[in-house]
Amino acid sequence: MTLRSSFRALWRSVSGVAMTEFALGAPVLMFAGLYGVEEANFVLVNMKINQLATHLADNASRIGDPSQLKSRRVYESDLTDVIVGAQIQAGKSVNIYKYGRVFISSLEVNDGGQQYIHWQRCRGAKAATSSYGDQGSSVDGMGPASTRITAEPGDAVIFVEVRYTYQPLITGAVIPNREIKAIAAFNVRDNRDLTQIYQRDPANPDPVQDCTSYRGEVTINSSGAVS
Repeated sequence: MTLRSSFRALWRSVSGVAMTEFALGAPVLMFAGLYGVEEANFVLVNMKINQLATHLADNASRIGDPSQLKSRRVYESDLTDVIVGAQIQAGKSVNIYKYGRVFISSLEVNDGGQQYIHWQRCRGAKAATSSYGDQGSSVDGMGPASTRITAEPGDAVIFVEVRYTYQPLITGAVIPNREIKAIAAFNVRDNRDLTQIYQRDPANPDPVQDCTSYRGEVTINSSGAVS
């Protein structure tokens, strides 16, 4: 076979067309697939964070020591139980307290008729502060400016804010470490003692989930103590 005929045969050959097309198209298909998987995971995590905020607000609005003789008292251990429950519900895949922070606030009305945050409990290692106020601060309400939530005199609203840094499932090149925010609010159930958060055993107080520390995942030791 002459050199000319060899080039002529190579020019007419189509045996490698499919392989060439695959080589050119594979990177595009792979990127599209990765993008779709990452976007789906982001939507799923977003939904979990929003459900978590609702779960926290609902549970925190129900807690209290039931009594027929006096208003329900809320104890520090009750709030810790709510926080532990959120960690269990969110699951290991989200790891809410490692990559996020939760704010549980009791919005009430003081003696002067002003809305204020009576108490606030937090958990999470994320370096973030509440977007709507801190414990003891006077506010016009809580939530977005267009839809402020307010409490009625003698009543309280449990307002929950969750801030979470999304952790990419595959790579941060598709969706960077975007922050997910969620809020939820519920009026307290029944007649609650709003004077303070109590300790079941003042001589051996339960830990306070205060907002001055940035603690990650809740751990429970063999004796049942929470840290």
